Amino acid sequence: MFTLAEVASLNDVQPTYRILKPWWDVLMDYLGLVMLMLAIFGMTMQITKDHMACLPCLENPQEESGAGHNSFTEQTTQGSSGTSAPMFTSAPLVTKDLPDSVVHEIHATQQQMSAASEEFWRQPPPTGVRTNLDFQQYAFVNQMCYHVALPWYSKYFSYLTLIHTLVLMVSSNFWFKYPKTCSKIEHFVSILGRCFESPWTTKALSETACEDSEENKQRLTGGSSAPKQVSTEGSDEASNANSSTPMLGVKFSADKPIAEVPSNMTILDKKDGEQAKALFEKVRKFRVHVEDSDFIYKFYVVQTIVKTVKFILILSYTSTFLAKINFKHVCEPDIKQLTGYKKFFCTHNMAFMLNKLLISYMALILIYGMACLYALFWVFRRPLKEYSFEKVREESSFSDIPDVKNDFAFLLHMVDQYDELYSKRFGVFLSEVSENKLREISLNHEWTFDKVRQLVTRNAQDQQELHLFMLSGLPNAVFDLTDLEVLRLELIPEVRFSAKVSQMSSLRELHLYHCPAKVEQTGFAFLRDHLRCLHVKFIDVAEIPAWVYLLRSLRELNLIGNLSSENNKMIGLESMRDLRHLKTLCLKSNLAKMPTNITELSPHLIKLVVHNDGTKLMVLNSLKKMINLIELELHSCELERIPHAIFSLTNLQELDLKSNSIRTIEEIISFQHLKRLCCLKLWHNKITTIPSSISHVRSLEALHLSHNKLESLPPALFTLPKLWHLDLSHNAILVLPADVALLHNLQYLALNSNKLEALPKSLFRCLKLKALLLGNNALTFLPESVGHLLQLTHLELRGNCLDRLPVQLANCRMLRKTGLVVEDHLFDALPVEAKESINQESTFTSG
Repeated sequence: MFTLAEVASLNDVQPTYRILKPWWDVLMDYLGLVMLMLAIFGMTMQITKDHMACLPCLENPQEESGAGHNSFTEQTTQGSSGTSAPMFTSAPLVTKDLPDSVVHEIHATQQQMSAASEEFWRQPPPTGVRTNLDFQQYAFVNQMCYHVALPWYSKYFSYLTLIHTLVLMVSSNFWFKYPKTCSKIEHFVSILGRCFESPWTTKALSETACEDSEENKQRLTGGSSAPKQVSTEGSDEASNANSSTPMLGVKFSADKPIAEVPSNMTILDKKDGEQAKALFEKVRKFRVHVEDSDFIYKFYVVQTIVKTVKFILILSYTSTFLAKINFKHVCEPDIKQLTGYKKFFCTHNMAFMLNKLLISYMALILIYGMACLYALFWVFRRPLKEYSFEKVREESSFSDIPDVKNDFAFLLHMVDQYDELYSKRFGVFLSEVSENKLREISLNHEWTFDKVRQLVTRNAQDQQELHLFMLSGLPNAVFDLTDLEVLRLELIPEVRFSAKVSQMSSLRELHLYHCPAKVEQTGFAFLRDHLRCLHVKFIDVAEIPAWVYLLRSLRELNLIGNLSSENNKMIGLESMRDLRHLKTLCLKSNLAKMPTNITELSPHLIKLVVHNDGTKLMVLNSLKKMINLIELELHSCELERIPHAIFSLTNLQELDLKSNSIRTIEEIISFQHLKRLCCLKLWHNKITTIPSSISHVRSLEALHLSHNKLESLPPALFTLPKLWHLDLSHNAILVLPADVALLHNLQYLALNSNKLEALPKSLFRCLKLKALLLGNNALTFLPESVGHLLQLTHLELRGNCLDRLPVQLANCRMLRKTGLVVEDHLFDALPVEAKESINQESTFTSG
């Protein structure tokens, strides 16, 4: 027989799972143990004491049966007939050879026996029914009647109780053992326990209580501790900003300053911080893994239904057998040929005990069933596949804790039946605000002032610059760099400019590359008055911080990201009206048309840059209103012609149409109305010819036509009196006209990567040339008149078919070896005096 401890292991659940067992499941477990003990007790009693006692039942009590008469029956028959035949008779003894004393003793003994026999026969005869059965026959009859007359439920009640109990135990805990559920449950319980015991949970909730007390204190004191604005005007504008100024489809509101937390609460052990960050990641991944299905919920519902059906089944058939457990039974076994009797009257010695055990079992089953029905009521009375942290959000500062669904929600509902504190502490690890606070604390511990200071460098403009890449946030130590001028932040998920940013009095330029940035009220006032240049790189226009469009002192704004036509409406709601001093606007995006709100900047915008990614820019009419525009760049806009809207920009000085699909520039004659246009960049296009009308653009000083498909140059090109920079590289030009000598002010000429075979001598009458690029052509010789270029500082000849270099190169007093790009063997072939002249240090200063 197995012990209770061996059977109880079927109901064994790890102690950590107790948080997922509501009170009804716990009650069912206890009821299961009691029923198990009841079953084992009943089995023990039946194995050791269960039997029946039977007597034959005679139809005619006076009828004797001829089978199996014993000697005792014969003697009693004689006694009952009334005869006085003695049972013991004395036989004659031979005493002649015995001593007299022995003979006397024998006679005395015989007399005593005779007296006893007479006394026995004087008693009344025995009464009763003769059965004529011996002991072995009774034992046989008892066994036969136990199997024939006793109801099967009386024999197997304890075994059925054991089986039912084991089934119910398995049903109650099967969801903890099933492979598709146990892994998720085990993972959940493990994470929940760590979140409950994590020092960060206690710290976060403590800081929440601290912040609440600070807010209550400020409320009671009338908000006297609120930070003051920098100026009256700033205060007014900040209040206007808070009143829902629409920008980029969102409403702007500067963040409230966070109440200072006591220093002893901001200390978190580094190991605890790392464990907390790992918990945030585990919770995030577990949520994604579990929220996509409701298998655990369905499994629990099915398990509860199975137990309820089992309870109804047990109760229904058990109640019918309760009345059949009796003490008396009539047995009619087919053994008359063996015993001579057809019917027996039997008693069952365990009937009373089994009856009481069955009543107890039914009472336990009834309680068990009521718990099952309540469980079903709890499961179906409200949606358990949705869980709201609304109460936690109200009680804490973590208002961003999301609601969860499916199996994740169901597990949290189960935990609430154990202790709601678990869910409250677990919710801390679902909050991004909480995670950001943890990152901020860990970040400030790691990035001290000395470490940040070591990353400060000098950029090309000799400004102090700090570049931070892929941090979890913005370290507070950055705000202590009071002399920092340029701050670059890239791929930082949470950037917060607190009031301490006002310490950075030298900050003028800010780069936010994929960095959602928030700013407190006091910090915003400082940035609004001091920031001059801002670069924002984003994926969607909604990621642009709303406060960007309130920086009234901003001079240059660079927006790099998706500004497609469907998003244009998001930046057309007076978003740039407050950028009163903006001079430069750079849009690197995929615009299909110019945003209409750009016209709001027309009175003060002097430089507009549009770099498309190859999307065709169709509508440019809004450019006509930008009459003060001085520089215009339209790169990669798939323009096929020069837009007519440009001809209205009378103040335009520089036009850059790089990387478009322009094939003809016949419209260039209209540039004569742009009296101030001095730089025209038409490089990286598909231009095949230059019209003669280019001579009308008399103000042109720099012309970039590189990376086109030019094969010839018109003489009119060389009639531009002010032209000093001419770039014709990377074309297919065969001949350089001699009219090039008319460009008396030419200082830079680029003809590299063409098909020139010879150079006109008139070229070297352009005595102001400082840079002459002739590389990668088909030149076979270089005229000696190159020595007339006394101001030449850069000469590129590599990639030609030259046999030698003219000795007259030594006359180019400004030319040095570093500025001469030519094959080494050609330079080595020069006379020693020429090489020494070129190698010597220049004593002149270029003009």
